[in-house]
Amino acid sequence: MASDSLEMGFSCVELEGDVRSVVQKLSGSGVDRSSIGAIIADGKALSGFFQQCQFKFITRKGNQATRYLAKHGFTLENDKFWIEKGCEKAPKHLVFDAQYRKMTSFRCFLVLSLVSFLLLSTVLPSISTNDEQDDEDLRFLEETEGKSVDIASLPHLSDSDDDQFPDDDEEDEDSGSEQETGASLSDPYKAPQIDDKDVVVLTQGNFSDFIKNNKFGMVEFYAPWCGHCQSLAPEYAAAATELKGEGVLLAKVDATQEDELAEEYDVEAFPTIYFLVDGKHTLYPAARNKDAIVTWIKKQIGPGIYNVTTLDDAERILTSESEVALGYLNSLVGPESDELAATSKLLDDIKFYQTMNPDVAKLFHIDPEVKRPALVLLKKDAEKICHFDGLFVKTAISEFVTSNKLPLVTIFSRESAPSIFESSIKMHLLLFATLNISEKYIPVLQEAAKLFKGKLISIYVQVDNEESGKPVANFFGVSGNGPTIRAYSGDDAKKFAMNGDVTFNNIKAFAEDFLAGRLKPFYKSDPIPETNNEDVKEVVGDNFDEIVLDESKDVLLEIYAPWCGHCRSLEPTYNKLAQHLRGINSLVIAKMDGTTNEHPKAKSAGFPTMLFFPAGKKSFDPMKVNTGRTVVDFYKFLKEHATIPFKLKKAVLVPKDKPTKTSDSKVREKSSSVSSKEEL
Repeated sequence: MASDSLEMGFSCVELEGDVRSVVQKLSGSGVDRSSIGAIIADGKALSGFFQQCQFKFITRKGNQATRYLAKHGFTLENDKFWIEKGCEKAPKHLVFDAQYRKMTSFRCFLVLSLVSFLLLSTVLPSISTNDEQDDEDLRFLEETEGKSVDIASLPHLSDSDDDQFPDDDEEDEDSGSEQETGASLSDPYKAPQIDDKDVVVLTQGNFSDFIKNNKFGMVEFYAPWCGHCQSLAPEYAAAATELKGEGVLLAKVDATQEDELAEEYDVEAFPTIYFLVDGKHTLYPAARNKDAIVTWIKKQIGPGIYNVTTLDDAERILTSESEVALGYLNSLVGPESDELAATSKLLDDIKFYQTMNPDVAKLFHIDPEVKRPALVLLKKDAEKICHFDGLFVKTAISEFVTSNKLPLVTIFSRESAPSIFESSIKMHLLLFATLNISEKYIPVLQEAAKLFKGKLISIYVQVDNEESGKPVANFFGVSGNGPTIRAYSGDDAKKFAMNGDVTFNNIKAFAEDFLAGRLKPFYKSDPIPETNNEDVKEVVGDNFDEIVLDESKDVLLEIYAPWCGHCRSLEPTYNKLAQHLRGINSLVIAKMDGTTNEHPKAKSAGFPTMLFFPAGKKSFDPMKVNTGRTVVDFYKFLKEHATIPFKLKKAVLVPKDKPTKTSDSKVREKSSSVSSKEEL
């Protein structure tokens, strides 16, 4: 351990190997698990630092620490703990606080060590006395312990539930594949060449001048190691080139170098992109590609709407645009135009046009004789034309366009997912079917969808599409070719299942009940096991109440995923625990596959998730099991928290000369004793 580490009083761990092995070392290093927290970092930088550096654990929160850490390839998440390299080089206000004080000399270190020794000398006898008073000897449990798998207790470092569909090469992670992609400190990441000559590089020295001299501007705060920033770079550069003729400059700030600027602008993630108007900044909300950036900025700096005065212009727009809104107005300036322009600035993905020309209006399917102002939304969809009939004000127009801009039935894909999940409409109606039968059922859903525009988003999921359809089908517990109808509430993440055939009337009735809150939620479940005699009981959605919510039992439940490496590592320990506790009738050790089973009482943020359900308290939320992952750790947790007291008796070998009633019983006892000895 380095001397500077001793002087600073930090708990240090020598680290080498791939990320997974390093984290396992951290979990078994004697550092409290709550101090490890969440580590979010660029994979290359993280692996490189882990391979060659020594780290120190420091509690820290705040934007300054975030940026200081970013220089070393890490980011900070909220109030979590982080691991920092090179503490001696950090600004004092980042490293030292009331919790950690630098020791000014090695003498100070020796004095404190002596004091600690004296205190321990005083305390240890009392601890020993307490241990002696506890007549429960757990050494027989420890004798069979393997390596600790404490890493499983770190939800942010485990296989996340958000990654519900693992990569095919999941197994390779354990073999150190992350090392292969890690960049060492001597071989830093080399960014691809990008023509960003039109992107202004800002520092503390020229930032104020940039704001003062430009009415409009966009600024990206980035970190050189950030993968998202690297992906954005060519798009951002291309947008800068296109917009330089519009009087808008795009700029960038290396937030890992410009601490004060990043703090002033509350930079907590990368990239953070602001749009500036007369020095006032707002977050950029749209997609991170050239076209989206250009379109969004043009709307902000321009009128937001475009005049269509000739038939040639009208035909060009109808040919090139997939979704357009046209206002047929009495005047191209004034209150009507202002309301339309204000609406346009609220809706980034729809282009707005206006006209006074009756022939243009007719080409856009508006009756030239209609009372003005009028508005039409045109889409290249089954429902091609939507006419607005409300009050011509911003709020009403915006609500109309938002409700109608999506297709009657959206085909689910990676491309369409953002328009679904970022919509203000959170109630979804889903049709699951294979491609070959979809043509029969999509029109049925489209007819029903017309009744619920603005209230529901209707979606078709192709279940035989391995990339996008299959994962969604798994999430909703849908198997087979379909057709199957499900509903989903984005506000509370509840799912609902429709029974019966997929017909217009059944969909209509189901959707009405869904919107009215008359449906019972649907939870996934595997079939109930025909036999369940193992030491670890198998729980599924349909027998959860019977096993886990039995008020007469204290129940320890592991929620796992079959593909989860941490779960597989925990399995031998968990099985051993169940073997030791098999004779205690008040205790149940159970597990549930969290990828195929659900229950409102079994919520998991990652795998494995350990929950404890005390007897007589099943109406309350379960306890999260925040303990080590050894048999002894689990046993002590259960002893402390179980409602029904119990005591584990150590197995005793039967003496060889002890008489037995029958040879058969002798054989059984011998077998049982040997088995117990092997287990313990």
